[in-house]
Amino acid sequence: MADVAVKAPDGGFGIYVHWPFCAAKCPYCDFNSHVRHQPVDQDRFAAAFERELTHFADLTKGQTVQSVFLGGGTPSLMAPKTVERILDCISGLWTVDATAEISMEANPSSVEAERFRGYRSAGVNRVSLGVQSLHDRDLKLLGRLHDVETAIKAIETARETFPRLSFDLIYARPDQTPEAWKAELERAIALAADHLSLYQLTIEEGTPFFTLYNAGKLKVPDPELGAELYELTQSVTEDNGLPAYEVSNHARAGAECRHNQVYWRYGDYVGVGPGAHGRLSVGVNKLATAIERHPETWLENVETHGHGMVENVGLTEEEQGDEYLLMGLRLVEGIDLARYEALAHRKIDPRRLAALLEHGMVEELGNNRLRATRDGFSVLDAVVADLAA
Repeated sequence: MADVAVKAPDGGFGIYVHWPFCAAKCPYCDFNSHVRHQPVDQDRFAAAFERELTHFADLTKGQTVQSVFLGGGTPSLMAPKTVERILDCISGLWTVDATAEISMEANPSSVEAERFRGYRSAGVNRVSLGVQSLHDRDLKLLGRLHDVETAIKAIETARETFPRLSFDLIYARPDQTPEAWKAELERAIALAADHLSLYQLTIEEGTPFFTLYNAGKLKVPDPELGAELYELTQSVTEDNGLPAYEVSNHARAGAECRHNQVYWRYGDYVGVGPGAHGRLSVGVNKLATAIERHPETWLENVETHGHGMVENVGLTEEEQGDEYLLMGLRLVEGIDLARYEALAHRKIDPRRLAALLEHGMVEELGNNRLRATRDGFSVLDAVVADLAA
């Protein structure tokens, strides 16, 4: 019997693969990353990824993969053959679009030209480098294992190897001035990046930075200076042809991260590996999936049960509407109000919407789209909460 054609979910369909291991844990990081002082059994982990991917393929029959993202952790600690096994498994289980974006995160300290060539041969066509700073003092503060010279070499190697490149920088760092950040940002743009992810440093609970901050041993820019740095970021990137297309992401036209757009456009995505999350449409329902966070426990669960899922719940209409607002309003393109109403089964409160429009926090695009203004972006959580109420 022939497979029944399945309608592609609104927002697209992608696959996220989480490699949970790092060479060291950065003091600001609250991601699900783990340090192991003994070599990781990559053959065993690759086999587990293959089993978990097979489980999710049975739940998403008929979908075409538009993007794959290998995140972490530090995926560039994987051997190229491990990456190849994972990508080969995906292409064997789903139809992969001929123009699919296959992204991989990498740390400059783990970049080797030969290893990068191996990733490219495996199918990776976009790399995202965790540079974080172009000042050696701040790299040490952030707990990074590379220096600026290593970062620049990694950027050059990536540019020579992959069709597309992005790298991350963190700003609003201790003692950072607008003048210093402007010079650093212009230097980053001059390194021929067509995509930059620019994040304000946040102090996350449970991290070493959180402990230092509460003890008064770590000072970050006050909110007023943080807002000035944000505005400076927008103007410098716009002036250099890399405008924001999302709150923290900037790109030349056509260089946007397609996989992250699946998230922000509230598409469907399979999430595999320790700590990964997913969103899957089943009929009119949307399922939220979550995977066991501890790597070795995940490994045993997959080997025993075929997957490591610890959560697989249907989202209510209200929850779907709220998630669409939360994700979609991060984008400069904004949201489709008709889609919001179809998900939430209600309209946005016209009085709340009118007040946000009056205060310049949001703006209408034609009759059917709504987006946050630049002022709204700076207080986006409050804007979303108001619209969702």
